[in-house]
Amino acid sequence: MLDSVNVNMTIGQRLLGRDDELRSLFGHLDLVGARGRAIWLVGEPGVGKSALLVGVAEYARSVGFTVLTARGSQSETHLPFAGLHQVLRPLLPRADRLPAVQRDALLACFAMSDSADVNPFFTFLAVLELIVDSAGLKPVLVCLDDVHWMDQPSIDALAFVTRRIAGERVIVLCTSRTGTLPFADAHTIERMELDGIDEAASAALLDSRAPHLPSPMRDRVLREARGNPLALLEFGAALESGRYAWTELDEDLPMTTRLEQAFAARAEHLDPAARAVLTIAAIDDGDDLNDVLSAAEVLHGSPLDRVAAQPAFEHGLLSLVGERYRIAHPLVGSALRQAMPLATRQRAHAALARVLAAHPDRAVWHRASSVSGRDEQIAAELEQAADNAQRRGAVASAAAWLERAAALSPDPQSQAARLLSAAELGYQLGRFGQVEQIKAQVTGMPLRARDRSRLAWLEGVFHDGSTGEPAEVRHLVDLARHAASTQDFDLSMQLLVGAARRVWWRDPGEAVRHEIVVAAQQVALPASDPRLLAIYALSESHEQGPVVIEQLARWPADADGRPDLAGLLGIAAFCTGDFRHAVAFLSTPVQELRAQGRMSLLAEALAIRAWAEIYLGVFDVASSADEAMRLADETGQSLWAATARIAVALIDAVRGGWDTRHDLLSEAERVALRTPNAASSLLAGVQLARGIAELGANRHELAYGELRRVFLPADPAFQRMQQLWTLGYLADAAVRTGRRGEARTMLTSMEQIAGASPSTGSIIALEYSRAVLADRASAESLFQAAMDGASRQLPWHRARAELAYGSWLRRQRRVVESREPLRAARATFDSVGARTWAQRADQELRATGERGWQPTSNPRELLSPQETQIAELAAQGLSNREIGQRLFLSHRTVSSHLYRIFPKLGVASRGQLADALTDHGYQVSPASSVI
Repeated sequence: MLDSVNVNMTIGQRLLGRDDELRSLFGHLDLVGARGRAIWLVGEPGVGKSALLVGVAEYARSVGFTVLTARGSQSETHLPFAGLHQVLRPLLPRADRLPAVQRDALLACFAMSDSADVNPFFTFLAVLELIVDSAGLKPVLVCLDDVHWMDQPSIDALAFVTRRIAGERVIVLCTSRTGTLPFADAHTIERMELDGIDEAASAALLDSRAPHLPSPMRDRVLREARGNPLALLEFGAALESGRYAWTELDEDLPMTTRLEQAFAARAEHLDPAARAVLTIAAIDDGDDLNDVLSAAEVLHGSPLDRVAAQPAFEHGLLSLVGERYRIAHPLVGSALRQAMPLATRQRAHAALARVLAAHPDRAVWHRASSVSGRDEQIAAELEQAADNAQRRGAVASAAAWLERAAALSPDPQSQAARLLSAAELGYQLGRFGQVEQIKAQVTGMPLRARDRSRLAWLEGVFHDGSTGEPAEVRHLVDLARHAASTQDFDLSMQLLVGAARRVWWRDPGEAVRHEIVVAAQQVALPASDPRLLAIYALSESHEQGPVVIEQLARWPADADGRPDLAGLLGIAAFCTGDFRHAVAFLSTPVQELRAQGRMSLLAEALAIRAWAEIYLGVFDVASSADEAMRLADETGQSLWAATARIAVALIDAVRGGWDTRHDLLSEAERVALRTPNAASSLLAGVQLARGIAELGANRHELAYGELRRVFLPADPAFQRMQQLWTLGYLADAAVRTGRRGEARTMLTSMEQIAGASPSTGSIIALEYSRAVLADRASAESLFQAAMDGASRQLPWHRARAELAYGSWLRRQRRVVESREPLRAARATFDSVGARTWAQRADQELRATGERGWQPTSNPRELLSPQETQIAELAAQGLSNREIGQRLFLSHRTVSSHLYRIFPKLGVASRGQLADALTDHGYQVSPASSVI
């Protein structure tokens, strides 16, 4: 049964005034076989979004679509996965076909199983798989009405799906009010702005509802409604019936307010029994009419049946489908709630809490709304409900429940503790604005000792947007010392790691960095503790580098089966320039985080690993960088998304080159401006990427200008360690621009900073720079040392040394001798896909008189980064479902990718993939069991 508003927006079967919109939307449905998409209908209340949604749904059913529907409700926003359950209700019988981990996560989110500690991303994958599997039988239309009122876990799940339907027979059509963003990354959705219908359609619609309206009143309704269909219908009917009258004050009221008044006037004429039903319905967070009738009996004080509720349906305020009811329009519920006295609202909530005893989480929410003061028992029950929500994977809902519990806490210290718990969940979700708001609220409140440290830790780990001011970093160190004095060593180290992260991103000065290290040394921990090593490396990479590297060598790559420790070891290795160990250590948490579906932390680990690979000379965007960028965008981590963007742009520069300022770098710079604490590290990466791009294009003057900024302490792009890893590229530009002397001065400075026991990354840069910047007498031996030294087993770095050596030989007029290292460099650059650098080597060879080289053609270059990942995993023997679970895709999407991959690689089956990839330089390793 359609609600009255939607029915009355049509005359016959025609939706008035929406021919163009319907034609466009029907066109998308007709082309669903070519491309899935998400479409967002946006407009003011009453403009006809829901009616248009209904019209599209009816057409979709008529042409063979499976139609899945859900409607947000303001009273349900606190109920985790309520909207998602509406969508999936017809598909849940197929849940048994899902992989066990996805099935269990999905059922647990709906409280249909006892699984504990559910990962929400496995829930999201299950939703995707159910919808995509259904689309394999018939195309699917998902209609999401009033998304702005849906609960956040449902929104997160549906946003996950919309990002992954481009290759599926799925259309997601959602509606929301103007000014709201249903999904965080709304740029992935095609937006359709709905305005009012035209004058002719407005007149026809008004006359269909209120044919006897006097002409002056009719003209005023048309003028005031401005094409808003709901206003035309409601004002016309209300004025014609005499329940509502215009006043001069109406001129100054917003349309929404006037509509609410009209609905309230319609409800005023109902008898007390129907009013009791409406009162309960307006605050109910479910859709079961029997629950509403039972609670209305409590409120009314006498038995009620469906006959008593009938006037509410007859007046178009409620609608019914089977046993499930709904408010006819969100403005009806809003009008009823605004007109409701506080005492009545509280009695209604108490009645619902009594009726919903079998649903404890819903009951406690209503019980919390039924009291006017603070109540510790209810606050504790809300806290327990938050724990339940978190176990179901509804972290956003858990945070909301904790904030509600805090508001009801009589004890200020308990209130602060619950707020901090909510902030910690917000941090897990990457919702930094929410965390900042709670931190501001807690500041100045009485805190228990541990909660003071929790607040400081929250600020310490908040390196995305937190300040690196020395006074604030020292405050963290003081709190860490206090925690250590109370034997809370774990909290102490958490605080110090947070402080150390800050100083890596932006240097607050030697004294502050040393204070962090001294405080860490005062904690009674073994010298090999990964937390200690991470603090050393983040704070004093040069000074403590030899100690860190020595201790890292004592650890196995999997950190004895502890991925959390392996992650810290990977950070320690990276920050000291021990890039081989960094890649090895970070691969363990990447594998484990992928298996656990922890996308936020996975994005961070992949971003760091991408840069370790780059510094080793591995320029494969599919290995880490592209996925890090996509996952960081999806999980709202702007800092790590920017870090990955710079890596992708730098890889583009090496592999193909670009002539203009790369869009990804511009986006990263914008993040740096918004994130002052991360500015120096991000900007140093941007300058390196631009410098390498200019070198590849033989624009040495521009390259020098870009790279020089990383070495200037007063420049925002200055970064202590990254300047050392940038040195070799600066040396290249310096030689070609006549700045050899200036670069030698920087080389001497870097040698002093690196010390007597530099890391592999530092050795590579120093050996290369010494050779390139050497005078004629010592250059040859230094070139030989660079080629045979730390870069010997690293093709990119050895090829750079060979290119520089060959170029030097040619300039010394030793033309014949120059050809061998130049050929070797060209061949290596070509094999690793460094096209621009292979061309540089070829230009040098052409200057010696050698001609005729053509770059090799590698079919892998035709694959996108995601296609490369899929091909590699398929070559390892993983099934489509296993690949999908690793990469957070549906198995049908994986199958579609493979269908496109095979002809690109010239193969006909999965069994041929391993050989094809090996032929083109990829070593296929057996798949490890992480699913």
